Amino acid sequence: MGLALTRAAQWTTASSGMGKLEITPLNESLLKEILHFVEQISARHPQEAKHVFREPLQWETSLQASDFTTEYDISGSCVQSREADGDGHPLLQLTPPDVSVRSFSQLTRLLQLVPDRKLREVRACLEANRDPVVQILGPSFASVEGEDSSTLRLLDKLKEDSQSGEAELTIKLLIILQQLDTLLLSNSVKQLAQEVRLSPAAVKRDVELLKSLCAAGEKKVLRSVCYTSDYEFSNGCRSPPWRQVHGEIAYLIIEPCDSEPLFITCSTAGVFLNAGVRHEAEGNAFDRRSNVYKDLVDLLKSKSPHFAEGINKKDFVIQEEPPTTLKIPHVEAVGVEAPGQTLGSYEHQEKNALKKARQQLAPNKTGGEKKFEPSLKWKCLGLPSPHEEAEERKMRRSGGSERATKSRSRFPKSESKAKPSAPGSPLPGPSFTDDVQTERRGDSHTDLPSEYWQIQKLVKYLKGGNQTATVIALCSMRDFNLAQETCQLALRDVGGLEVLVNLLDTDEMKCKIGSLKILKEISHNSQIRQAIADLGGLQTMVAILDSPDKELRCLAAETIANVARFRRARRTVRQHDGIKRLVNLLACVPHCVSTSSKQEKDMEVARCGALALWSCSKSTRNKDAIRKAGAIPLLARLLKVPQTNMLIPVVGTLQECASQRSYRIAIQSEGMIEDLVKYLSCDNQDLQKHCASAIFKCAEDKQTRDLVRHHEGLQPLVALLGEARNKELLTATTGAIWKCSISMENVAKFEEYRALELLVGLLTDQPEEVLVNVVGALAECAQRPNNRVTIRKSGGIAPLVGLLTGTNQTLLINVTRAVGACAADPESMTIIERLDGVRLLWSLLKNPNPDVQANAAWAICPCIENAEDAGEMVRSFVGSLELIVHLLKSTNKEVLASVCAAIGKIAKDEENLAVITDHGVVPMLASLTNTVDDKLRRYLAEAIARCCMWSSNRKAFGEAGAVAPVVRFLRSNDPAVHRATAQALFQLSREPNNCITMHESGVVKLLIPMIGSSDEVLQEEAAGCVANIRHLALANDKARYG
Repeated sequence: MGLALTRAAQWTTASSGMGKLEITPLNESLLKEILHFVEQISARHPQEAKHVFREPLQWETSLQASDFTTEYDISGSCVQSREADGDGHPLLQLTPPDVSVRSFSQLTRLLQLVPDRKLREVRACLEANRDPVVQILGPSFASVEGEDSSTLRLLDKLKEDSQSGEAELTIKLLIILQQLDTLLLSNSVKQLAQEVRLSPAAVKRDVELLKSLCAAGEKKVLRSVCYTSDYEFSNGCRSPPWRQVHGEIAYLIIEPCDSEPLFITCSTAGVFLNAGVRHEAEGNAFDRRSNVYKDLVDLLKSKSPHFAEGINKKDFVIQEEPPTTLKIPHVEAVGVEAPGQTLGSYEHQEKNALKKARQQLAPNKTGGEKKFEPSLKWKCLGLPSPHEEAEERKMRRSGGSERATKSRSRFPKSESKAKPSAPGSPLPGPSFTDDVQTERRGDSHTDLPSEYWQIQKLVKYLKGGNQTATVIALCSMRDFNLAQETCQLALRDVGGLEVLVNLLDTDEMKCKIGSLKILKEISHNSQIRQAIADLGGLQTMVAILDSPDKELRCLAAETIANVARFRRARRTVRQHDGIKRLVNLLACVPHCVSTSSKQEKDMEVARCGALALWSCSKSTRNKDAIRKAGAIPLLARLLKVPQTNMLIPVVGTLQECASQRSYRIAIQSEGMIEDLVKYLSCDNQDLQKHCASAIFKCAEDKQTRDLVRHHEGLQPLVALLGEARNKELLTATTGAIWKCSISMENVAKFEEYRALELLVGLLTDQPEEVLVNVVGALAECAQRPNNRVTIRKSGGIAPLVGLLTGTNQTLLINVTRAVGACAADPESMTIIERLDGVRLLWSLLKNPNPDVQANAAWAICPCIENAEDAGEMVRSFVGSLELIVHLLKSTNKEVLASVCAAIGKIAKDEENLAVITDHGVVPMLASLTNTVDDKLRRYLAEAIARCCMWSSNRKAFGEAGAVAPVVRFLRSNDPAVHRATAQALFQLSREPNNCITMHESGVVKLLIPMIGSSDEVLQEEAAGCVANIRHLALANDKARYG
């Protein structure tokens, strides 16, 4: 068992030397065999099963006291067996989470207690006891390489003491364990021999073959074959380095002729379908979605009948491997790799394998030379033979030095022009994204800089040196410019990241600090961030946050701030209780202000904690976790600290979290608005930007808008409009002005500070983010008549109309509101009509966004009302009336209300009323009368009143069943609904049949109180409706009684 675990089992590497068993088919097979042995040993060898081990097998278990039966002595959470050894030690003892076992019989019973966790317990036991024979029989029986004389020594002892039954039992148990070892090793060899081990070169040959099959005209068997990445590493792989450690070589997209495209992963274990790896893949896209096939041809045959049929008809012979690689021992080279070996060692293995293959295929000295010729099938396809490929590779290798070749393969030209994340920036900006950047390397025609090779040498010292050498190597590494991408990728390529992450688990403080300082610098690179998360570095750094050393906590928090810029990393921090620990760092700052060195260190700890929380606050769940951890009062306290480097991450965190209402309420109640307003006048533009952004989000609430005005924050906002060069600051400032202008009291202040002229000046040559906010602010300010004049005189109408042709949905929503508000001014309306603004508004009714449709319809209403010849203008738009009637089929209540309001304006023109009547406006309006929405009721009633000007429509509304539902509108509490409903009922009551329906619906009782209303229009319309009903009753009595 010891030899099998040493030679056959596959272990992970760890800095402490205690590796874990990898989750591989080979290990699963070994574990099942060992489990079967333990379960059967008590029945097959009862005496040997009762043999007491020299030392107990100990490991961390998932067993609890409740899992044991009454055969054991249970005391609280501790359990021990009633059987004991000669010294009185129990053969099984559980002290959670550890368990110790001293015999195979007790081990068998323990596994019977957990039938669903047997393999897990066996795995944990073997990981904790790498050579269990040492515990079972003693140190003299440890597994060793070469000749093992332990059995001979035991036989000699048995001869000396022939009366000893203990020695005889020991030798029997040793033989049993050796038989198990032999069985395990034999099964492992068989399984390794059966495994398919692909190499990058083999995958490349298969892909070239398949590509040639795509260019065969009508007889082609595939449409296309392509890699997801054009970049090829020096080892021949095209998969990212963090996937190469899983044995993955490349990802393909193959489009058969008879099915959807296939997304394929080529790995050392074979090929299989993945979840859809494209050029930029999410983490779950790498998941396997099919069985594993030995090569691409077998997979395509099983997934594409057309491909299988085409291959069979042409009588293709798919060889297992080309002759030059037939005997390459990939099982030994790749499958049983040394600890820490990655796919990056393929290049060296392939050279050795090809060398052996050539030696085997060399011509015999005594015989004739054997000549390889390509088959006719390969020639017909225009493919080179494997022999020709080998010759071509040989010619390529002789063309240049090995170092230059490596340089060219490592640093190819990249088409990506994306700028790298700013390595010199000390703060994570509010707009950092989750995108994984593609790998960027230098010019393929330049040699690698010397720093690249020097860093690789230092990493070797990190791997193999003692504590002193490690510290010196870390210090030397910091002398390099780690902000340079070449140095960062040099660390990653040679395995330096794994070493740096492992150093975080050591007990040596200097090694931890040196490692964190380097990780903090290089983690500005997006690829490095991904790699650190893949290596489990975040979990270790979160644990370091509990360290008593302040410098260590600062470095860990800053590194977390850099790494947690993508979603998976932020989730990892939360799941490992990192949010609560980061919030605890904020509590380091005392209430009193002090300048001592101790207080400065506490301030730095809090600052780094705020930085990390800022990065983590990009996720919604993290925002909830930050609030529940009690961060808001601590952030409010830190907001009083007059230090810019502290305030920026604090305000940045607040503005990220202010998107949630609970945070906005807390910011108000904690009195933070006053501080945010105060810092608008500081000298740091980053701080000003974050304060303005926080106000922008908080000003959704009226109380916040009033607080900003109360603390005199409006004038600093207007002053910041002059910083037009800083677009991010300008975006935040205009956003804050937009939200503050929702309150008319604030609009009056903006008039006083002449903000409208400045806003109009920002309508041109600005990014869309700024335009959205500027137009939104102008739309709110234009609700006041004098501001409409100011906008017109400042030349704002033309740029506003020009923005109606844009595609940004938020911008269109705001610009339609602004144009609609300005159209209430007759002179502005003249300009809008001259610029063809009404036609543009009407065209936006076709926009798929219901908010755009609604705002466009609302804007059309004042345009029709203030146009010189509104009726003719509307008719001049081809299909306009049909379009607006068709919108009555919408399910959005805001769209319906706005369209009803527009129809009320359109119907003032008799010709337009006739046209919309022909388009079926009456039954559509009647179908909406059962609504309970007061806003829709009001404008629906107005539209019905206007449409009733066409006499036949009154009868049509009655026949459509609209009269009784309209009567129910009078039960609303909204006076505007009463007024519009009274107008509609008065017009409907001019049709006798409608009067009968109204009377039956109790309209008179509802209208009588409204006749005494202070609203003259409501008085008159209510009285007119009652009068029409009374006239009909009198006429009926007169006709009946004469």
